[in-house]
Amino acid sequence: MISIKDNLANIVSISRIFVAFAAVYLLFIPSDINLLWAFILTVIAFSLDGLDGYLARKLNQTSELGSVLDIMGDRIVEVTYWVAFAVLGWISIVFPLICVTRAFVTDGIRSVALSQGYTAFGEKTMQKTDWGQFICASKFMRISYAVAKVGAFMLLILAHVAGCPLFALVNLPVLAQVFAFIAIVFCVVRALPVIFESGYLFNKAENE
Repeated sequence: MISIKDNLANIVSISRIFVAFAAVYLLFIPSDINLLWAFILTVIAFSLDGLDGYLARKLNQTSELGSVLDIMGDRIVEVTYWVAFAVLGWISIVFPLICVTRAFVTDGIRSVALSQGYTAFGEKTMQKTDWGQFICASKFMRISYAVAKVGAFMLLILAHVAGCPLFALVNLPVLAQVFAFIAIVFCVVRALPVIFESGYLFNKAENE
């Protein structure tokens, strides 16, 4: 029997996927109330993303499974939002296409790394250069990407809430598109070290 206490971090990782699903579902039931609830659930979903890592460290529940679940959760959540926004016509289809392509490429390479005992982040990171570790695993880059991504998602939702008070302060639709562009640039840039540094993984696999 699975112990909830011993797997709390992993449960949080999985739970945020369903919170995101609920938020996206509400986006397709057009009303300001539903959009505001979708906004709130989006905030919760991304808050849980930070909470799972904190719990893993605090409760000593870090593991390779936890690392995989964390990355899997990230992929499912971000792809779900990008695809939903594109279907709604709020962004170009190019955004989810880039996100999905990047996910397949990087996660395919990371699966090879995992089979050789490496992880995406942490002490056994697959990144061997300082610049690769900075772009992929540094707290600054991870937080910057998260801020750009969640900012884009929240602003895209608020931009479609009629009478949102923020309209009097900023051009929400334009600001949302700017954040979306920044987020997708981060998405691509953070994939580059994974791709360019992956040669040794395949050389090792061939030699074995």
